[in-house]
Amino acid sequence: MCLTSSESGPTIKVGVIGATGTVGQRFITLLAKHPWFIIHALGASSRSAGKPYSKAANWKQSTPIPTGVRDTLVHECNPEHFKDCAIVFSGLDADVAGDIEGAFRTADLPVFSNAKNYRRDLHVPLVVPLVNTAHLAMIAQQQALHDPPLQKGFILTNANCSTTGLVIPLRAIEKAFGPIESCIVTTMQAISGAGYPGVPSLDIVDNVVPYISGEEEKMEWETLKILGNLVDGDDGLKAFDMRARQPLRVSASCNRVPVIDGHMMTVSVRFARRPPPSPQQVREALVAYTPDAPACPSAPVHAIFVHEESDRPQPRLDRYYQDGAGVSVGRVRQCPVLDVKFVVLANNVSIGAATSSIINAEAAVLKGIIVH
Repeated sequence: MCLTSSESGPTIKVGVIGATGTVGQRFITLLAKHPWFIIHALGASSRSAGKPYSKAANWKQSTPIPTGVRDTLVHECNPEHFKDCAIVFSGLDADVAGDIEGAFRTADLPVFSNAKNYRRDLHVPLVVPLVNTAHLAMIAQQQALHDPPLQKGFILTNANCSTTGLVIPLRAIEKAFGPIESCIVTTMQAISGAGYPGVPSLDIVDNVVPYISGEEEKMEWETLKILGNLVDGDDGLKAFDMRARQPLRVSASCNRVPVIDGHMMTVSVRFARRPPPSPQQVREALVAYTPDAPACPSAPVHAIFVHEESDRPQPRLDRYYQDGAGVSVGRVRQCPVLDVKFVVLANNVSIGAATSSIINAEAAVLKGIIVH
């Protein structure tokens, strides 16, 4: 069944694995008020299994545990407990996500993952829903090549939280002006990005930590997969071109700062086009950007909100605009080294995590990929 964006949609049973962790709690908060998705099953570690969710979770969200899941029993992350789910959302840590998510896919269950484990897989889409839902076209090939072939199951990952905030404005700019050749990005990343309990207080209070393990590498290569194209190979298989035809160099420097939520980054870009667009033209393109994607119920009205003020965006003031589902951009101006530079703010626990997975699942429903 393929829905149009105007339909309210049928009731679709979903499960959450890694349900007691930071990302899992955000999934539950968002799904509790979702117009289509109904939480049917929850999974976590063996120490949480058999307990009501309210007893298993060390709840750290700003709103109470949704009434509908308080007494739901938590299971171990075994596909048998999720067989009635049309969709499984994974908030698992990377340490355990690989084998568990693979087992759910083999059990013919669609998995929408926040973990890094399958992002490099040649047949797994890495999707930021405001950028590249066209990459959902890889799912059929992933299913066909699985042994045994799958009817419903697949894995789809969303990007690293900092990558997500970067690629949305980059896509908008490239859509308007053609390829970007070079990008230099410096991040100021919130402590919630490290999960709970996260960074020790003595390390982050009155301090900035100029290193986040693996983060710079992830930003540099994930950007290429997301902003690249799906191409047909000589062997008849689709492949992600990693920007081979339009090379893009990305240099990232990642820092942890004493902010709770909201990743800030400063971005400078150089265009292939000469002469390059002016800062005003770039600003207008950011304002006008509309994703090439279905109209999903959790998607923001504005994928990118561009601030007029010279001192915005700011995490404390702007991270929850549109419930954190879009990104904020400000200070679009000329760069004396490259071409144009600007500031980006993305809510790392919303569009940088659970919200992206939920919009990806909505897009899969609208495209008829989810069988329910």
